[in-house]
Amino acid sequence: MSPTTSDRKFRSDPWADDTSDAGRVPFKSLTRDEARALVANSPHAVSPWRVIAVQIAVGVLVALVAGLATARWDVFWSALYGAGVVVVPGALMARGMTSALTSVSPGASAVSFMLWEFVKIGLSVALMVLATRIVQPLSWPALLVGLVVCIKVYWVALAWRRRR
Repeated sequence: MSPTTSDRKFRSDPWADDTSDAGRVPFKSLTRDEARALVANSPHAVSPWRVIAVQIAVGVLVALVAGLATARWDVFWSALYGAGVVVVPGALMARGMTSALTSVSPGASAVSFMLWEFVKIGLSVALMVLATRIVQPLSWPALLVGLVVCIKVYWVALAWRRRR
């Protein structure tokens, strides 16, 4: 049974909350010492450059393992190229997001993030399209393994942040 317009309560402000003031916790500004204590106890952000450095190390390691396991140079270069498809656009985005221009205002930060994310995705797609021309002969399984393992480094960085 749906309510009719006579059953509904109409308010003067349709965006007002339905809860009363009785259940609300009053807002309290933090003192300087309380703010410092809050920042000291909060999880530390991981630098995007640290994530990029770990991705490079992991990408080189994966390429070496793949190349040594198969004793083929094309597998080594394909896996390394797959890591590069993640690292190069990620480094470009990290450079763009850590520039002084992105910290001008919250709006500029949001627009900058979206812009650099589009650049990152576009460059990744372009690198994947060019893979067959750059790496000869190309091993797609090795490229995809290098790519996926480097992408998973983000999860390691998040887990690393929680433990600190």
